[in-house]
Amino acid sequence: MDAPLREYVERYLPEDAVVTAARARGEQLGCVPIGAGGGAALRFLATALRAKAVVEVGTGAGVGALYLLSGMPAAGVLTSIDVEPEHQRAARKAFAEAGVGASRTRLIMGQALDVLPRLTDGAYDLVFVDAAKTEYPKYLEEAVRLLRPGGVVAFDNILWSGRVADPSHRDPDTVALREVARSVREDDRLVPVILPLGDGLLVAAKA
Repeated sequence: MDAPLREYVERYLPEDAVVTAARARGEQLGCVPIGAGGGAALRFLATALRAKAVVEVGTGAGVGALYLLSGMPAAGVLTSIDVEPEHQRAARKAFAEAGVGASRTRLIMGQALDVLPRLTDGAYDLVFVDAAKTEYPKYLEEAVRLLRPGGVVAFDNILWSGRVADPSHRDPDTVALREVARSVREDDRLVPVILPLGDGLLVAAKA
């Protein structure tokens, strides 16, 4: 996709002031948020699924969470996991600015691979992953366990600035992203698609 077309896609739905401010805080903290196009896809998925229970791996500054919450019904609850306390403080600020009630979010501080096994099997409509790339393959197994039939898992950065498609790149992050993409494609329990939004969003529905 050439630059003008990509810019058109990414800017198709403008972001409001709260999301823009959260995005700026995320960049200051060094946790690059999901792009506007990917965020719009998250909102779409949450709306289409009528997602009442969502898990986010990697809270960041709350940009992805704001998109997810805006697509969820009023009674929906987002569980978001992050290891960095300053990230979750920034996310709480974003939620307050957006008028998100405290009962709609459950922020858990800790390593995702320690937290996810404690969550209930088959109890979630949507799992969104935007965290340590080397751990994506392990997050996949946890996500499939957590999702109800018809639920969806989404992985951000699946194209990794084009490195995933170039076999000469063998760094750990790129290798892990290739592995999770291959695992999703070969898993009979999942129906996948790669959306070329932002840095790529791998989405798969649990059959």
